[in-house]
Amino acid sequence: HHFMRARVFWREFARDPDKLLVVIDPRATETAKLADIHLALRPGTDALLLRAMIAIMLQEGWHDQDFLDDHVSDFPAIRHLFENFDARAALAVCELDYEQVRDVCRLFTSRKSCHLSDLGVLMGRHSTLVSYLENVLLAVSGRMGKIGGNRIPKSVANLPIRATSDAPDAWRTVATDYRQITGIYPPNVMPEEILNDHPDRLRAVIVSAHNPLRSHADTTAYEEAFAQLDLLVTIEMNMSETAALSHYVLPAPSGYEKWDERLTGGGTGFRRPILEPEGEQLEEGEIFTRLADKLGLIPDLPGGLFAAARSGDRLAFDAALGRFLAERPEAIPVLPFILAKTLGRQLGSAHLASLWGSLRTWPVALREERFQSVIDKAGTAPVPMTGGADDEEFPKLPTADRKVRLNLPEMTQWLAEIDPVAERELLDRDRSEYPFILSAGRHFDHNANTQMRDPAWLKGKRACTLIMHPSDAGRYDLMNGEMVKVITEAGEETVELEIDPTTREGFTVIPHGFGLVYDGEVHGVNVNRLTRNTHRDRLAGTPLHRYIPCRVEAIRNR
Repeated sequence: HHFMRARVFWREFARDPDKLLVVIDPRATETAKLADIHLALRPGTDALLLRAMIAIMLQEGWHDQDFLDDHVSDFPAIRHLFENFDARAALAVCELDYEQVRDVCRLFTSRKSCHLSDLGVLMGRHSTLVSYLENVLLAVSGRMGKIGGNRIPKSVANLPIRATSDAPDAWRTVATDYRQITGIYPPNVMPEEILNDHPDRLRAVIVSAHNPLRSHADTTAYEEAFAQLDLLVTIEMNMSETAALSHYVLPAPSGYEKWDERLTGGGTGFRRPILEPEGEQLEEGEIFTRLADKLGLIPDLPGGLFAAARSGDRLAFDAALGRFLAERPEAIPVLPFILAKTLGRQLGSAHLASLWGSLRTWPVALREERFQSVIDKAGTAPVPMTGGADDEEFPKLPTADRKVRLNLPEMTQWLAEIDPVAERELLDRDRSEYPFILSAGRHFDHNANTQMRDPAWLKGKRACTLIMHPSDAGRYDLMNGEMVKVITEAGEETVELEIDPTTREGFTVIPHGFGLVYDGEVHGVNVNRLTRNTHRDRLAGTPLHRYIPCRVEAIRNR
């Protein structure tokens, strides 16, 4: 789902005798079935596993000391957190074989290798800590910023040394006290930020090409909160559940009717429209530009800038834009709106104008050639992201000494909590009431909004089921195909049971994104009725969708 030709790529990778595929996942997923080594760890033990792997690398002397000396500024300060760690005891809690994990560590540090993670850890227990430990693992093994390893984009070098969120006057959410990360606040705090008495509470929301009432954790909380907003505006191409609750719905064209940005394996690209939109649809970028103009966010623009845009001479427009920004540097933050209002009018697309703006920093000949190729080739030409994957030079990082910082108090204090005894106690807690772990999300070829909304697209498929291991089904006298009740702290839902040996004992899964209304009827189960928005990461606020304690009951026994 995350890059083109994924099935073909992984099959070719798995067949290559010179390559080794290791998959860490509780389930025997489609990817895991191709793997040379599958570590079917206990759900929720990712942080414990990573700490154990780093400890093994250090204890065995397999670490890359030269990399640590050259590119990490403070590793000696955290080394003791791993060197004295009981990896055997930790892996016992993970329910993994110590020798097999040790062998993975040996292979990872002795071969050209890289690490790829996905929602299983990004939405699992200790989410932000796991991301931190992944970086420690890459640093200890010397696989960070190297050819064949994990790339650090050169764009990182353009970041400020101190993040905006760390500034003394940085705004934090008023009810939950979360700070922004890369300019974004966690959406899971929105219900609390709306349903409070603070004078600066959240009162108005604009939703663009999104459906929070189905996409975010705790649908019930979102419905209650959004109903209390002073203003809810949705920019959409169809009447979604969120749009139906909105005060205003602004129609947007489909991807076939507009210039549309997309991510590709080689970077970011644009697709050209192939159909003329009918009715009042406007590109999202055009809608936001008009709103910004009405709000007075766009400064008065000189007539010469509009004339240069209309001339079709990109170099003349670039020069005029440069002169304007030199005279009015305060306008730089709203440059996308300026481009949309000037060049976008000439090109007929605010989105296409933003592409020109992103290419503006390239060498003149290259950017003009690339921009023209995007138009001539129907928008299929990818635009590579800054910094190629084969850069040999380690990037200059935006830290004082240009090195990686790993001694972060928020992380090291959290890491100290991750020990075998404490983790086993937490993992076993509440097992009598909630004996299963539910993963709210499963990838399919048919995880697409149109298919999940209209049941006709999925006729004959068991598209929205709860999968359960045969041993668990036998233990609780549950039968394949029967309707069962799934109960969590947040609520309960009725869903078809699918007995599936690919999942792990005690680990159940429901696909994400169903429960959509079509012709007045709900199709499938909205798994976000079973999730709590407060069940989230302590720092990033990420929903812990992949670790939800639950129980499953047969309806016939109720």
